[in-house]
Amino acid sequence: MNSPKKNIASNLRFLRNRNRLTQEEVAERIGVTRQAVAKWESGDTLPDILNCESLADLYGVSLNDLVRYDPEERGMPIPPKDKHLFGIVTLGERGQVVLPKKARDTFQLEPGDTLVVLGDTNPASPGMALVDSQSFLRMTGQAVDTLFGKGEGQ
Repeated sequence: MNSPKKNIASNLRFLRNRNRLTQEEVAERIGVTRQAVAKWESGDTLPDILNCESLADLYGVSLNDLVRYDPEERGMPIPPKDKHLFGIVTLGERGQVVLPKKARDTFQLEPGDTLVVLGDTNPASPGMALVDSQSFLRMTGQAVDTLFGKGEGQ
């Protein structure tokens, strides 16, 4: 496990590069010198809490992840704020999947809860998504009830 100082430095370097910003651009946007940004990214010094908050906002990550996320331990870089990668699931013979416990806990899913399955078949961006049915109904103005019937396809 990395030290918090090393995590912050690593996360700041990664996030700046991912956002294609120079140290000068970061410094201008949060109101510090380029040298301060360079020292934070090298781990020589740490940004204060107000600068950490500004950096988290600039990069679209949570303040907690900026400070505590350990990319080496997790095996992947720091994620965008409120985005999660819960793991990989295997499709059963009848199409069933088991959602990882952390995903069920995060979204407070219980047996019997219903999800809407959405899909994109565009060859450039194929994918599927699960959305809580009540949230989906709120977003679509109940249109899904009319199209599919309540609870159908379970």
